[in-house]
Amino acid sequence: MADEPDMGEIASFGKAKLKKMETQEKNALPTKETTEQEKRSGIS
Repeated sequence: MADEPDMGEIASFGKAKLKKMETQEKNALPTKETTEQEKRSGIS
């Protein structure tokens, strides 16, 4: 089938080809304090 990966390519893959990246959190979750403030002020 065409959907099956070529295992030969996977076995010969070198991690050295990958670029180093730093992850950046774009959508940070609100803190517990923030949610408590919103509950008290009535914001939903």
